This record gives sequence, C-alpha cells and structure tokens, in this order.
Amino acid sequence: MIKSMTGFGRGEYADENRKFTVEIKSVNHRYLDVNIKMPKKLNFFESSIRTLLKEYTQRGKIDIYITYEDFTETNYAINYNKALAEEYFKYLKLMSEQFEIENDIKASTLSRYPDVLVMEEQPVDEEALWSGLEKALRAAFEQFVDSRMIEGENLKKDLCDKLDNMLSYVDYIEERSPQIIQAYRLKLEEKIKELLGDTGIDDSRIAQEVTIFADKICVDEETVRLRSHIVSASDTLKDGGSVGRKLDFIAQEMNREANTILSKSNDLKISDIGISLKTDIEKVREQIQNIE
Repeated sequence: MIKSMTGFGRGEYADENRKFTVEIKSVNHRYLDVNIKMPKKLNFFESSIRTLLKEYTQRGKIDIYITYEDFTETNYAINYNKALAEEYFKYLKLMSEQFEIENDIKASTLSRYPDVLVMEEQPVDEEALWSGLEKALRAAFEQFVDSRMIEGENLKKDLCDKLDNMLSYVDYIEERSPQIIQAYRLKLEEKIKELLGDTGIDDSRIAQEVTIFADKICVDEETVRLRSHIVSASDTLKDGGSVGRKLDFIAQEMNREANTILSKSNDLKISDIGISLKTDIEKVREQIQNIE
C-alpha cells in the first residue's frame, strides 16, 4: 500500500482513574521529524512514544498532542514537619515571655507557617500510566495510518494516470521522429532541384546530409530510457511500501531525459509534446513529495 505523508488521527482512553487524549497530524518531510507536546508528568515517556511511532511510520513532519486528566484523589499527601513546628512554637513562646505580650498561638495559626504543612505529590505508577497512554497512542496512530493510506491510494491512482499519459507522449515522439527525417530528405531534394535544375543529384551526398541531420535530432536512446523510467515508476507504485525516495529519484531521471529530448528537437509538434511531457513530470514530482 502507498501511504501519503499527510494524515490525522485521534485516540482516547479512559478508566475510573485517568483519561488520555492523543491527537497526531503530519505533513511531508524528507525524514522523520517528531514534535511531542504533553504534560510534564508524562515527559519520561517521550522515548517510548517515539519508539512506538516508528512501528507506524518512517517519514514526515509529525506533531503529537497529548492531554491527561487524573480523577484520583490520592495524588497528593500532606506532610507534617513536627520538628519545625516545635521550633516555631518554642520561639513564639520565648518572644511572648521576653516582650510580655499575649501568646495567642493556635494550631490553625501555627499550621500556616512556612513548611510546617507541605503538600507533596505521591509517586506515580509508571506501568499503569503507560498502559493507558499506550492504548490512546495506538488508537490515534492506527487512525493516522488509515488516513495516510486512503490519501496514498488516491495519489497512486492519480500518478498512474499521469504515467500512462506520459507513455502516450513517448509513443508519439517515437512515431514522429522517422517522419521528421523523411520530411527533411524530401525538403532537401526539393531545395537542390530548385537550385540545380535538371542537373544530376548526388544521392550519396544527400544520404550523408540526412544522416548528419538524423544524428543531431536522434532521441532514440532518450525515449528508451524515459520509457524504462516511466514503467519503473509505475511498477514501484504497484509494489507499494515506503517508496517516496525511490520515486523521487526516478522522477529526476525522467526530467533529465525530457530536457534532452526538448534540446534536440527542431520539430514544433515534438516540442509541444515535450513541453506537455515536462509539465506532467513536474506534476508527478510534486505528488511524489507527499509519498512516504
């Protein structure tokens, strides 16, 4: 299957203790470029998330957004610093005696002093957290891959149509080339007759000129290679898999052959076909940039 590098996926997992929501989207990129945004509490899972993602994709600029809700009431605990409270109380009592002022300290007042009562976050169960997060990630990644495959198949169909059209251009060029040489020979003979009248025409000299002309405009090698590249691209698309880089190289080679054909052509019809051929190759190259 052909996969596009553009895709979107969303997954959720929730139980009585927590809820995870994952969203993933991507655009085309030469390599795998991953950006993850998630709560700090989940940061230690970043490496595991990247490893898991590689099971589903190989290329693309990918953004992953993770939200986390905790429904438990045991995340935090109050820590009572008895020694510090005793110190506060001792010195407050001392101040009351030294300055002969009322000692109005109550438990509620003492509890407000710094670090007497401290709220501490309880250690999290990493295994339980990852179990829920992984389920949400896999749900999002699977939807993400499905969307990429749907668009990839549409790209494949469009590319195959364009490649078939390019083959028809190559067929025309191959059929037209011998006609150009024959037309040149007739034109040359007419020109010589016009200049020399009934004087005998040296057929060998005409043949030599036609041969030189044919060599200049010959595109047989280019059309053979171009046809081979087009067929190779079509076969690669049918084989499927991660073929984006290979197709990009083939498209560059097709463009090179089309440029050579245009540079050799002195026929208006072949030039027109050559321009159409280059236009289709550019369209193919643009589409290929979005294939994984």
